[in-house]
Amino acid sequence: MTVPVNDTVMPYMKVNVTAVSPPGAPHMKDNACINVVSEVIYEIEYSGTSGIQSASVQFKVSNISVNSRSSLQQRFTMHFWTRTLSRMLPRSGNPGYIPGAPLLIANSGAVQHMSILRSENDGSCSQFRRHTVQFGRNMRTGCKISLSPVLEDINCSYIQQKLHKAFQGMNRTEDFAITGSAHTAQAEEWMTILIQNCSVQAVNCTSCCMVPVTLEIQILWTKVGLLSNPQAQVLGTRHFYQCQPLKFLNTSMVPVTTVVTFTDMTDWPEPPRGQPQMHWKLPFDIFFPFKVALNVERTYRGDLAGFLLLILIMFSIFFF
Repeated sequence: MTVPVNDTVMPYMKVNVTAVSPPGAPHMKDNACINVVSEVIYEIEYSGTSGIQSASVQFKVSNISVNSRSSLQQRFTMHFWTRTLSRMLPRSGNPGYIPGAPLLIANSGAVQHMSILRSENDGSCSQFRRHTVQFGRNMRTGCKISLSPVLEDINCSYIQQKLHKAFQGMNRTEDFAITGSAHTAQAEEWMTILIQNCSVQAVNCTSCCMVPVTLEIQILWTKVGLLSNPQAQVLGTRHFYQCQPLKFLNTSMVPVTTVVTFTDMTDWPEPPRGQPQMHWKLPFDIFFPFKVALNVERTYRGDLAGFLLLILIMFSIFFF
């Protein structure tokens, strides 16, 4: 494939077309034509300044019976896409994540969006198109990964690597952004993703291989800052692979599932129960002045009564 520059085709500027999981050669078996190409998908990566960067082709095959009068319709698809530069990648919040915004990850210093597997119309896993993980929204996808037609020539390690690459996508995720405006130059704004793989060997099965069939992405997040304007940030992320034994014989498609869950770990403060009350601290003998005044008043009343009684006695003596 040539790359035109300034409307002129330069013979030395060429890009090789890479075949993704090329199928086996077509052959006849039990009155059936095996590995007939039914669809061809081209994926072309381009840049606005440098032209085409890479190109790949994927073949989808099917089996056609010779006895039946069946027809085959071939499909040809071309996908054009470009990598978004890290400095041009839009923020997912400032600083906290916005619900529904893409979750930011880093791979070799380049900021990207976390993505998971996406199925085609026939149920197979797409090689290039993936679903973007949106902050705060749980997701679940399922599709089937096609293995090589000749499984006898494939070892367990090959199948494991192929399934892991399908889950991870084109670029392996290394770190995730704590906030929606994280910058690669700030190391404190990034954390490493915890990955828990499955065992390599299968138990009590000589013709089996332990392969990952489910990827569970667990994301813990919290809200920090003022109650009037809380900011969402990620506390931690874990990739947990669930595995099961896979038999080599009679297996050409492996169903896989990806699950994304967000868990809110916010620890809200206890809300106020009303207006604050004043606690008065009074002395132990606060009523002492009142007691003194009451005793004085009682003494005064007693003296006054005695004086009036004396006056009445004297009047009775002088006038009677």
